[in-house]
Amino acid sequence: MTPQAMLEQYGPRETMEYDVVVVGAGPGGLATAIRLKQLAVKQGREIAVVVLEKGSEPGAHILSGAIIDPRAMSELFPNWQELGAPLGQAVSVDRFLFLSETGAKTTADFFLPDCFKNHGNYIASLGNVVRWLAQQAEALGVEIFPGFAAAEVLYNDDGSVKGVATGNLGVGKDGEPTASFQLGMELHAKYTVFAEGSRGHLGRQLIAKFKLAEGCDPQSYGIGLKELWEVEPSRHRPGLVVHTAGWPLDDNTYGGSFLYHAEDNKVALGFVVGLDYSNPWLSPFEEFQRWKTHPEIRKYLEGGKRLGYGARSITAGGILSLPKTVFPGGALVGCEAGYLNASRIKGSHAAIKTGMLAAEAAFEAVGAGRKHDELSAYPAAFERSWLRDELLLSKNFKQWFKKGRLVATLMTGIEQWLLPKLGVKTPPWTLHCSKPDHQSLRSASQSPRITYPKPDGKLSFDKLSSVFISNTNHEENQPAHLTLKDARIPVVTNLALYAGPESRYCPAGVYEYVKTEQGADRLQINAQNCVHCKTCDIKDPTQNIVWVTPEGGGGPNYAGM
Repeated sequence: MTPQAMLEQYGPRETMEYDVVVVGAGPGGLATAIRLKQLAVKQGREIAVVVLEKGSEPGAHILSGAIIDPRAMSELFPNWQELGAPLGQAVSVDRFLFLSETGAKTTADFFLPDCFKNHGNYIASLGNVVRWLAQQAEALGVEIFPGFAAAEVLYNDDGSVKGVATGNLGVGKDGEPTASFQLGMELHAKYTVFAEGSRGHLGRQLIAKFKLAEGCDPQSYGIGLKELWEVEPSRHRPGLVVHTAGWPLDDNTYGGSFLYHAEDNKVALGFVVGLDYSNPWLSPFEEFQRWKTHPEIRKYLEGGKRLGYGARSITAGGILSLPKTVFPGGALVGCEAGYLNASRIKGSHAAIKTGMLAAEAAFEAVGAGRKHDELSAYPAAFERSWLRDELLLSKNFKQWFKKGRLVATLMTGIEQWLLPKLGVKTPPWTLHCSKPDHQSLRSASQSPRITYPKPDGKLSFDKLSSVFISNTNHEENQPAHLTLKDARIPVVTNLALYAGPESRYCPAGVYEYVKTEQGADRLQINAQNCVHCKTCDIKDPTQNIVWVTPEGGGGPNYAGM
């Protein structure tokens, strides 16, 4: 039974009315809600705000390095330290290494661009920061509905956004209602703010419907993989930040890594690979596992214990890929729009800032009696903000890597070290990208095959044991949320031309090719393993895989990540 047929048979859906609906309880969504309520308190007004979160709780699906620049947090909560925000470990030392297979060269502090310097920033669990933000939001009167996935955008007759509907509950794997079936509910608002993060399911639809990306470079993405370790006290260096480039990636593949020494003998480490890589034999997960065996990395980890694992796509196109962020009835904030600064590997400060700017525009509009129009004050405020200046400085960062690591390193030094010293705030040249990431794969026959070592279970691990410690769970009796437009394409095209790249680019073992009883190849989708990283939705060379919203509450349940 189709969702429309269910609605016709079991409808109408329950409806709730708000001034502002926010989709996503990440830093951008919660900052939006908090700022709305702060303004209401300041002006002695009432404003009804709700936040929908598909995870089991705020923070359950949040994954980031993370080093947090507190600038935006200080604007949202000038007294965040007194309020107990979980930003306890200040960065004390920055190191940037260029790795060969067995050696490393350290970049001298004098030549390190500001984008790689973190004095004044904090090593933190962004998930814990989000949980704290949710507490602050609720204390201000924001309603937060965890476990409710926004599955559908609702429109008024004039085409403006009316709100969203949550997904139906109790639908069986066969698509038919079960005994526990429950219709989703509709949440209507004067304005709806979308803060789903990178490659948001609804945001992607809105960008296409309203042609928000016209005139922009295609959005570029990376996949970020992360582990949390508890290391031996003798190997722990609180406040140490290590970034690396080079091995194990080749010179033409965009990527790098991080290793952050947090509090209590905890070390957060991760690996980022640009999803514009060309070799279909490459596995970002395996590259990450191999990287940990480098002498400069393993020296911190040996004897330690891996506590957590996760993966998430990140936006990397920067300001040149930034779409129009407003449309009739709504707005995009944070990584939903693509505000992450790839050169700094930071997006939470941008998410908080853009959430605040969108909130200020929406508050003004609601106070003026407006609804369902464009919040033009939001992008206008961004144009005047410090965030725009920051993103302009790094506008070419990802694009230079198309020309190889040597050129990219040289030009990053010129643009982000030399030019600022000369008083130049924005590079006087602009490099554009014209090809989306899914078009970058070469055929398997034209690409060198990569053989990865077997995991040792001490430093390196397999995908399934990694997914296990991400606490990922989906109700098994529900329709798969990883859908195919055409079930024939994986075998006919992806396997035949690219040797089945989905079995390698997925960091959770969701996709595997198996043999039928007749000996034919078939793509098996293990949707219960999905950590909601969205890599398949981005990298599939035929764009045949479409990630849709699963039942609310499913997915990873990250702890301390």
